[in-house]
Amino acid sequence: MPGSSLRITRLVALSVLASLIVGLVRSARRQPTPTTTGVASWEPLVEEAPTPSRSGPVQFAATATSSEHPGWVEPDADGGCPGSHPVKGNTQSKIFHVPGGMSYERTNAERCYCDEAAAEADGYRKAKR
Repeated sequence: MPGSSLRITRLVALSVLASLIVGLVRSARRQPTPTTTGVASWEPLVEEAPTPSRSGPVQFAATATSSEHPGWVEPDADGGCPGSHPVKGNTQSKIFHVPGGMSYERTNAERCYCDEAAAEADGYRKAKR
């Protein structure tokens, strides 16, 4: 029994020594930190002139129309698509659903496309089911 405790002590000592050697080798292999010169490598931000305040009636920006985003239209309030644009698109997942698809009926559209090609051109992919 006394010999086995000596063996365990030697194994622990060798393990500690090996760990130290591995740590030293890893620290020697690390990339040196780059020196900072204090000079930015990008263009400085330019302050924009403040927009002048206007008096008079408020004018709102025009809302998006179908001519601004050809190929798709906004769905109705219930998330349904008109008959001319039956393909339902989900903007968060970038997936579109076609009529007859497994999830078509329960999908609330965020965009309605006229066909699959228009949805794919807008960066959407077809639902797998």
